[in-house]
Amino acid sequence: MFGKLPYKTKQFFFVLIKLSIVVGAFYFIYQKLTTNENLDFDVFVRLLKEHHVFSTKNIIILLFLTSLNWCFEIMKWQNLVSVVKNISFFEALKQSLASLTASLFTPNRVGEYGVKAVYFSKGFRKRILLLNLLSNITQMSATLLFGIVGFTIFYLKYNTTISLYKIARFIVLLFVVAGFVLLGRKYSKFQIRGFSLEKIINFLLEIPKSIHAKNIILSILRYLVFSFQFYCLLKIFGVDIYYFNAMLVISSMYLISSIIPTILILDVVVKGSVALFLFGIVGVNTHTILCIVTLMWILNFAIPSIIGSAYLLKYNYKEIKL
Repeated sequence: MFGKLPYKTKQFFFVLIKLSIVVGAFYFIYQKLTTNENLDFDVFVRLLKEHHVFSTKNIIILLFLTSLNWCFEIMKWQNLVSVVKNISFFEALKQSLASLTASLFTPNRVGEYGVKAVYFSKGFRKRILLLNLLSNITQMSATLLFGIVGFTIFYLKYNTTISLYKIARFIVLLFVVAGFVLLGRKYSKFQIRGFSLEKIINFLLEIPKSIHAKNIILSILRYLVFSFQFYCLLKIFGVDIYYFNAMLVISSMYLISSIIPTILILDVVVKGSVALFLFGIVGVNTHTILCIVTLMWILNFAIPSIIGSAYLLKYNYKEIKL
């Protein structure tokens, strides 16, 4: 796209793109915090003060869990990238947080793929896109695994209005479609993000089993950390609920919200709506749940994306790619 343009023109467009991404991310964060239709910002701040969320102890615990959450994500990326190039933890951190900033307001985190790819030379980019896809699929698999178990127990334990028949029919339909895709992959040009399914499968099979195993373990650990963080916020807000029961609802919430396509900035809205319904069944206050969902979004997406914006602005396309 920029190959034949003069250097100064390239530099101008590149800076413009970076600024547009960062300004867009900051604007969406501001909009989400100040114009939430379900939770007035003043009410949100008042509830935070009433429950002493800003106490030194609570801040240390919450920020530690946020750091641990992203530490596992960064280690996941460092591990997967080692297939094509060994990078340091700090380099993986820059790539992960910068790509988060770009993914904040793009559908299904598309921006994440583009930003991670530009950190590498042209010959590596296709494989980087596939590795990022693998990272997201593995994390989604952990969500599905815990979510299906949690939702099944939740459904049996509580009297819900959710149609189990419709859910089962939907899952069966997904398996049928997946079966047809796999059976016909040799006779079709079916592609995922521009890659044939056969090439993706071959690429995944070439990756050492030790890297796959580490990727799965880190995905599970990351899931356990951010779900435990949600539970910690429930306790901080004074919700009297056992850990097991809380995890049933939390895992069900993440399961349902994760299968709804959305841009990341609307993630708090989707999770908020799902959480209101599920936690309403176990009798948790509406404002409390909305506060917790908003805080989870701030801790795990807004704050890291603000940090990532600094790395994104510092990135220079003229630098030698990895």
